Amino acid sequence: MKQYNFDFVVIGSGLAGLLAAYHASAYGTVALISKSELDVSNSYHAQGGIAAAIGSDDNPIYHFNDTLTAGRGLCDHDAVSILVNEGLEQVRAMIDMGLEFDKEPNGELLLGLEGGHSHRRILHADGDATGKVMTGFMLQKIISNPQVTTFEYTTAVKIFTQNAVCSGIQTMDYTTGENAIFSSKATILATGGLSRIYARSTNPYTATGDGFALAWQAGAKLADMEFIQFHPTALSVDGEDAYLISEAVRGEGAHLIDKFGKRFMQELHPMAELAPRDVVASAIFKRMLETDSTVFLSLKHLDASFLKERFHSIDAKLNSFGIDLANDLIPISPAAHYTVGGVRTDVWGQTNISGLFACGEVASSGVMGANRLASNSLLECLVYGKRIIYKAKNLPEPVVKILPSERVYLNNATDESYLAIKNELSLLMGLQVGIVRNKEEMTAALSRINEIIQLHPSDNTDYNEKKINELATVCRLICVSALEREESRGGHVRSDFPEESARMVYHIIQEKDKKLTTEEVRNKL
Repeated sequence: MKQYNFDFVVIGSGLAGLLAAYHASAYGTVALISKSELDVSNSYHAQGGIAAAIGSDDNPIYHFNDTLTAGRGLCDHDAVSILVNEGLEQVRAMIDMGLEFDKEPNGELLLGLEGGHSHRRILHADGDATGKVMTGFMLQKIISNPQVTTFEYTTAVKIFTQNAVCSGIQTMDYTTGENAIFSSKATILATGGLSRIYARSTNPYTATGDGFALAWQAGAKLADMEFIQFHPTALSVDGEDAYLISEAVRGEGAHLIDKFGKRFMQELHPMAELAPRDVVASAIFKRMLETDSTVFLSLKHLDASFLKERFHSIDAKLNSFGIDLANDLIPISPAAHYTVGGVRTDVWGQTNISGLFACGEVASSGVMGANRLASNSLLECLVYGKRIIYKAKNLPEPVVKILPSERVYLNNATDESYLAIKNELSLLMGLQVGIVRNKEEMTAALSRINEIIQLHPSDNTDYNEKKINELATVCRLICVSALEREESRGGHVRSDFPEESARMVYHIIQEKDKKLTTEEVRNKL
């Protein structure tokens, strides 16, 4: 195998990975590894914007409180305080670097409102293309940086650890099948989420949870895996993938109505359509069951010319389906959108394995709790993508040598088997471990998932077989945690335990070959 040696290895080219690579480049050489093109990521597709208490009437303490409210008692207070305070600094730093956010005619920043926020604090770029603009801005910084070497169409297949110390990774090139070893003092997981394991998802095809499975196999702790955020408003058209209709649409006044034309959120929450996502998604799901129909977004009462300019990308997509943003009812239903839990880290992005870090959606840094506050995800990328480097840059070179490893290879003969099991798992998760869950269905799902894991072990050198194991492992992590949490809280809703339980205010921790444990919420600053 080829052997590479870098000071830092970053896996993932979403905003968190790009920022980690950018900040790391000031202290050494960086390998940036992406399983597809550099611009394919959840960050790139983020429509809503980035939250920061930058308005004259706003304050980080208000943002802090809103985040805690949305997180349903499971946010770690120190991590959230860092997010809202350093986040404001990082947004200003990005503006100073030349990133242009949308502005009012008078030159002031144009601030939007989204669910769960008490103030207008959502910054946008190019209307509903904030993620695209921000990742594109950072990509230019990376591409022109001589300290950073990029590897596209390359996937990590193994994290090397010994005695709880990470020394690097093994990769495979999709185009050639070639394997390589990357040794480094700091390996940074920024691999994004896992929502593509669900049949209905807003995520790009790459979001299959690779980083979670790799970290698990390496011995990293994972936390809060039961909490999957379903975005309330994804376009629902037969035979088509879910397409995200940004929360910002409701922020500008869109109504949710059922097939009878009745608004239903007003009677369920004082913030109505702008309630936190878990509340809105559950309400939509229940109304769909009651009416045996999708529900709809209605913008007929709003200014059409403003809407078409503000949401030009969404408008163009809807037009391709013959739907007019301003004048037609838009059929929507919830779709798997964001992984709230993940690889457990401290407030510096460090996992329980020395030299292995995580940031962005793959990480459980403590800021999201049981339910992510809208538009905090890009902010977390800014803050923790940088904080990682403060600790990583001071690590010594690993003294542990990477031991020889078997090559992972591409095998076209198992492509159909992989796709069949992938589709089976996605349907299984959607039906039995979806937006509303119960013990009977999750137990049945877990039984089948365990069968798949036994038939497709993790040490298989056939890449398709290895991927099957990773997908099933991620599904198992979600099921085990969801069965353990016998309550409904945030993005975890159980029909057999419909209320929150005061005794379950803790993080559920999973670690390979160890019993399930819990960890207290850090609720002191």
